[in-house]
Amino acid sequence: MQFTLSRDTLLKPLQLVGGVVEKRQTLPVLSNVLLEVEGNQLSLTGTDLEVEIVGRVELAEAAADGAITVPARKLLDIVKSLPDDAPISLKQNEDRVMVTSGRSRFTLSTLPASDFPNIEEDENTLNLTLPQKTLKHLVDATAFAMAQQDVRYYLNGMLLELSPNMVRTVTTDGHRLATSSQPVDGLSVEERKQVIVPRKGILELNRLMGDGDETVDLSLSANHIRANTAAFTFTSKLVDGKFPDYERVIPRGGDKEVIGDRQALRSIFSRAAILSNEKYRGVRLLLSENNLMVKANNPEQEEAEVNQEIDYQGPELEVGFNVNYLLDVLNVTDGEQVRMVLADANSSALLSDFDDDSSLYVIMPMRL
Repeated sequence: MQFTLSRDTLLKPLQLVGGVVEKRQTLPVLSNVLLEVEGNQLSLTGTDLEVEIVGRVELAEAAADGAITVPARKLLDIVKSLPDDAPISLKQNEDRVMVTSGRSRFTLSTLPASDFPNIEEDENTLNLTLPQKTLKHLVDATAFAMAQQDVRYYLNGMLLELSPNMVRTVTTDGHRLATSSQPVDGLSVEERKQVIVPRKGILELNRLMGDGDETVDLSLSANHIRANTAAFTFTSKLVDGKFPDYERVIPRGGDKEVIGDRQALRSIFSRAAILSNEKYRGVRLLLSENNLMVKANNPEQEEAEVNQEIDYQGPELEVGFNVNYLLDVLNVTDGEQVRMVLADANSSALLSDFDDDSSLYVIMPMRL
């Protein structure tokens, strides 16, 4: 196997697949990237057995077909260190690969392509096409509320729900819940379908999505989700489990409505957080007519008290929340104003953009 291409052409797909490759692996070949040449197409594959990404680039001229695996991190570091647009040649020489560029030469160890694992394919049950920016928006709006290393393994991921002309994402870590939905024309799903994509899979998929009008083809099977574009193919195993009924968690019928400027609220919560308990991050919200007072204290007997003018006409109310959870919501919402709906001091808060309820956020209260 031998081919030549420019540094920038090789760097982009190498960075795509490099994100999946773990530094410490049980199988040595999983630290490698699979390079395959067919005619004038070069494919690069990285996997950790749960997530697989294949990046593709066109070669200027056809090369001899072949496949080999080389250390992913070392090859990426070599390519990054070379000057922009420098030509790079890779040539296989028995169990070594020679990388040359200008007056630089590197010799890398290899492992045979036959050792490289393939994520098994199973039959697709559903195919759909949607704009990349739609999927990116859904993930950006909800990814922060995914659990991390929870024993309830089905929470360590994102629920992807497909229903007629609608795609929804839902995440929860047991203390808060985020959900976002976007209409997708022509999504012909006869009945609602739900799958759970693992945390690493959803973060890698989101990294691949662009903000433009390009589309992505999604395929769902019993055990996998696959995303296809001209530049890459992404595959992730699905989490085998039942996600909680998120609709039961969303509080309905709260009669106390707070409307405030998003940036102003973010500012006062950040200020109060400075003196909150570093472990529990609790703050008190004291609501009175058109005013929100936020109080925080910590074991060193230090206190913070900040006030902000808001739109609120209900009775006085005091409720505690984890300030980080409030800030996470304010960091992902887009509108100038946010709405918070409460029932009482022991009920969850429902937050959303003031003029857009396609994304909803539920935060459980804290006893302080």
